[in-house]
Amino acid sequence: MQPGVSIAAIALHHRLNANLLRRWVAEQEAKNGAPEDRELMRVPQGEFIPLRIGEPTTAVPDIQIEVRRGATTISLRWPGSAAAQCAQWLQGWLR
Repeated sequence: MQPGVSIAAIALHHRLNANLLRRWVAEQEAKNGAPEDRELMRVPQGEFIPLRIGEPTTAVPDIQIEVRRGATTISLRWPGSAAAQCAQWLQGWLR
């Protein structure tokens, strides 16, 4: 059997059962001993490479505030990771 040949295509062409043809090919290869072909097909086992994975980070949603003070309205969007700074800014603005 040559590499790259489809057993199913050969079976279909000759109107044979593909499973039966596969069995015949396997039996013939076992009789003839085709270890060199099997050696060519072996893939060397890959080397294990450990990966360092950082601590999982949870995404903090943005802070969204809409403030109305008299006739003034502001919409504020602030990173959730800087909530303390947002609170300080908001306190200063509301004074």
